[in-house]
Amino acid sequence: MKIMEASSAGTTQRCDCMVRLEKGENGIELSLESKVIHQYGKQIEGVIRKTLGELDITEAKVTVIDEGALDWTIRARIQCAAYRSWHQTEGLPWRKLA
Repeated sequence: MKIMEASSAGTTQRCDCMVRLEKGENGIELSLESKVIHQYGKQIEGVIRKTLGELDITEAKVTVIDEGALDWTIRARIQCAAYRSWHQTEGLPWRKLA
């Protein structure tokens, strides 16, 4: 699926992350900023890319500012931003992706 319009979810508070999705044309263009990137950067990127794949998002500019969020928080923020982009408010398949 394509990103319909720019959207975001999350905060930059401790143990959370801010995710911004924008239209893209060159596959997934990921910008990741994290205070734990040296320890967990590969894991965080893997969670981001897997979640995008589960949502069938193949073209997007993705910006993630991580403040120590756990994997499930990152997944939830990406899902929320995607649904906001698609204006989907009912019938959200949260359990299907978890």
